[in-house]
Formats: sequence, structure tokens, C-alpha cells
Amino acid sequence: MNHPDLSATIDGIFFGAVKDRWKNKPPSAIKKDRVNGRQFVNSLGFSGDAQADLTVHGGKDKAIHHYAFDHYSAWHAEGLMAHGTMPAAFGENISTAGLTEENLCIGDILLLGTAVVQISQGRQPCWKLGLHTGRKEMPYQFQKTGRTGWYYRVLEPGDVGAGDRIILAERPNPDWSVLAVTRARLTRRILPEDAEVLSQMEELAEGWRRAFSRMAEGNAKEDTSTRLRGTG
Repeated sequence: MNHPDLSATIDGIFFGAVKDRWKNKPPSAIKKDRVNGRQFVNSLGFSGDAQADLTVHGGKDKAIHHYAFDHYSAWHAEGLMAHGTMPAAFGENISTAGLTEENLCIGDILLLGTAVVQISQGRQPCWKLGLHTGRKEMPYQFQKTGRTGWYYRVLEPGDVGAGDRIILAERPNPDWSVLAVTRARLTRRILPEDAEVLSQMEELAEGWRRAFSRMAEGNAKEDTSTRLRGTG
């Protein structure tokens, strides 16, 4: 299948450990630190990384989080991030420049070092992002701007290191950018016929397919208080 020639250099790989970060709040592994050398990617992501709450993070559909360093300048300009902030400020596993939610699509298959990965969904920001960045409005700003990053599922295990290239290999859904689908999922503003298409898209994460199925039936209601504010 034809697709654009898209690739980028991996500028950094970042892992986190589960820690108690905030009083009277659940633990988190959102703080990620740079790791050196080649890192093994298994079916659940990087073997050296961790997630605290596997009901909402990690798993096969959210094995690796990739964030575009391209967005950091916009966060700086908007006063939501200090100048000189380094990658992994948002808890991402991979940082690159040149790949964004606009030029990547749901279902894209990419070569990640010797591993093969596939974009499964965008990120749904939660309250931990606000506490981690010191900006309680950050989860809402992620949703508003669409600068959320995206998740991969792992199709073939392998290893990868900083300096490797990540290369687009296949594009089964050229009409559905990560940005468009993520905005539709987070705002729940989508035509019923488009929601039906996404509910049947096998490359999309199962949880998102279910959500779009509800939207296709006219049910766009969703309680986001637990995710965004840590309450429910």
C-alpha cells in the first residue's frame, strides 16, 4: 500500500518506576528517565519500563507512548512549560522530531529498531499529567490542542536504541490521522457514520472502538471526572 516516506531519528528512550508521588493519591510511573544502550521491546512494550495502574495504562494496545518533541516549543510559547525542558516531561517513552499526530494515522505500522509497532490510539490525558507537570490544567490543554502523543501495540518484538530510525512501513487507514481520531474520541464530536467506521476499524484499540460504537448509536455521554480530576 502506498504511503508517504516518513521517518525520524529516535532522540531518546525513557523508562519509569512505580512510585508514590503525591499524598493521598495512587502511585504512578509517569516520571520517566533517559536510558542508554539498546532496549528490548516485548509484546507489552519496553521490558525495563513500568506502569502503575494497568487498568488504564499499558497493556497490548498501549504498550509504548511516543510524543513529538516538536510540540515542546508550543508549550513554551503558551507559558505552560519552562524553556529548556527536556523530553519525557509528559511521561513519554520515545521522543522524536518530525512525526506528529497530523502526519501519522491510526493503524500505521512502523519499524522501531528491529521491532515492528502499530499505532493503536492517541493518549487520553489524566489527572496525573497535571500533577506531574505542576499544571492542573494540562490534561485539559492536551485535549484542547490534540497534542497528546500516541500509543503503539507491538507486532514483532525486537530491540531499539537512541539514534535508531523509526520508519513508516505501512498505512492501512490514510484518511484517519491520529489527530482527527483522537479529537473525535476526546470531544465526542463526530458524525454517526464516521463513528460507525471507527467502531469497525480493527487497527484501533478495542476500548476506543467500543466508545465509537456508543457514539454511532447516539450516546456521546461520558463521565470524565475520574480521568481528568481523579474524582468520580
